[in-house]
Amino acid sequence: MNGLAGLEPLLQTLKPGADLGALGEREWDLVVRLGRASDLLARIGQRAEAHQAPVPARVAVHLQSASLLAERQHRELALELRVIDQVFVEAGIPVVVLKGAAYALAGLDAADGRMVSDIDLMVPPELLPQAESALMMAGWISANRDAYDQRYYRTWMHEIPPMRHISRGTVIDLHHNILPPTGRIKLDAGRLMEAALPLPSFAGLRVLAPVDMLLHSAAHLTHEGELDTGLRGVVDLDALVREFSQDGSYFDRLLHRAVELNLGLPLFQALRLTRHVMSTPLPSGWLEQLAQASGFHAQSTRQAWLERCWEAAVLPRHPLLTNRLAPVARSVLYLRGHWLRMPPGLLLRHLSRKAMRAVFVSGADREKT
Repeated sequence: MNGLAGLEPLLQTLKPGADLGALGEREWDLVVRLGRASDLLARIGQRAEAHQAPVPARVAVHLQSASLLAERQHRELALELRVIDQVFVEAGIPVVVLKGAAYALAGLDAADGRMVSDIDLMVPPELLPQAESALMMAGWISANRDAYDQRYYRTWMHEIPPMRHISRGTVIDLHHNILPPTGRIKLDAGRLMEAALPLPSFAGLRVLAPVDMLLHSAAHLTHEGELDTGLRGVVDLDALVREFSQDGSYFDRLLHRAVELNLGLPLFQALRLTRHVMSTPLPSGWLEQLAQASGFHAQSTRQAWLERCWEAAVLPRHPLLTNRLAPVARSVLYLRGHWLRMPPGLLLRHLSRKAMRAVFVSGADREKT
């Protein structure tokens, strides 16, 4: 099956209002295989359960298993966040929870069946060393000991290397921004932190405001060079748009905020992709207004080519799906992701080092065999 057409049964289970009972056993078999490959099987299972959809018994086993795993992750997440909340309150450091953990904390539709493999946090850049020390005292240590990787993260990236708890194994990604300071887009993370919203049941944890949460999701999707869970990112974004846009003024505020933070282009790119893949509802002409307000051309050849690349790259990596463009698209977006993060000289040195490391590692593996 080729491209998005091969994804249609899977997408049908993820779009609101779809009749899950209309799927036959062959379609359900495809849904299970591709849903698992794209990390979306638990979301499909929870949707099927919520709508009491008639699902074949052998399919229901897979959906229920994935749903139970997601529910377990969310319970463990809640316990970990209680500990994290106490750590940062005692340290006197403001902290914002990001991405999947934030969706779960805020009780958003995007959290339904959302697998959460790590916990993303953001603190003010000037308090990053204190935040890292507080987490270390609570049992989290850096999971990456490579000297170059440590320098790469700490000097050029918007986060430090992942920290893993020594006994529980939970992983924290500690950010000081949502985009790298060396990147093409310069973003003042302080504005995001100032607008963040408190969570009633926690002493110190906050989440991004709805417009900023959507902008972060869009920027992450379009700036990420590795898109193994790209389709999940599209589904997240679609769910956020559908829920937040129930507020009639949301799109006006979103446009204004995107221009203010210089995130109009990644928002445009992400929402155009999401509309194409998930039929995400957007006001007529809104994307064109966003492009005009942000100062770029909505119908450029470059934007059309990038959209085709994303459509191919977010396809789950599975033998049932074939797309000749996909390998090329993934390579293009991988290089583009690095290009957006670094100036040319730094990018050349970094990619050269990664290439040499890959050669030496593969050579060492051959010697072992």
